[in-house]
Amino acid sequence: MTRQHLIIDADDTLWENNIFFEKAFDEFVDFLNHSHLTPPQVRDVLDAIEAVNARIHGYGSKNFGRNLIQTYEKLAQRPIAPDDLATIVGFAENILNHPIILRPGVDDTLAYLHERHEMTLFTKGHPDEQRMKIDRSHLAPFFHHAEIVKEKDVAAYLHLGAAKAFHPPKTWMIGNSPKSDVNPALAAGYNAVFLPHPRTWILEREELAQPQVPTRLLVLDHFGQLREHF
Repeated sequence: MTRQHLIIDADDTLWENNIFFEKAFDEFVDFLNHSHLTPPQVRDVLDAIEAVNARIHGYGSKNFGRNLIQTYEKLAQRPIAPDDLATIVGFAENILNHPIILRPGVDDTLAYLHERHEMTLFTKGHPDEQRMKIDRSHLAPFFHHAEIVKEKDVAAYLHLGAAKAFHPPKTWMIGNSPKSDVNPALAAGYNAVFLPHPRTWILEREELAQPQVPTRLLVLDHFGQLREHF
């Protein structure tokens, strides 16, 4: 096929990410030890706090630690000691200590795509954390560009496309998040590939937008299937 511009998400598309935040949350729930709130009810409180703070502070483990502390301050049923807060921050800091676990088929498929298309890694979050994960993944050589932004919205996609001179009919965004990958890319006039992940963060879930002509949307089961289409 003709050479395409492939924009590929990182967290939970190329490597596992949210499962480590879920593990930290489980540790937090055990530490909180609330007398009557269930883990899903504690999660609802945290989700509400994260939805507000993400717009102000962005993403990443440091901001997650801040959100856990605010949740603890809201729900704790005992006096709050400095050691408690240090323990909670530790749950979030441990997220960065986990090894990079690539999603199935990622490395072989990237090697295949790199030879045929222009590849851009497009991720959001704390710049230092995202660069560290890119370095530890050893996937950087497969990409011609890597961009880290605070938020992946329509404006971010339009800015990226203008900066790299992408031709929208030949540009595809590939990712697991309807909210940050698929829907804003379609709204920006690009094509999109949705790769569902069973553990996608709840704040990244949305109904998939219906592509408007001439944009196209593919829904695939796993990363390796990209070789059948590109």
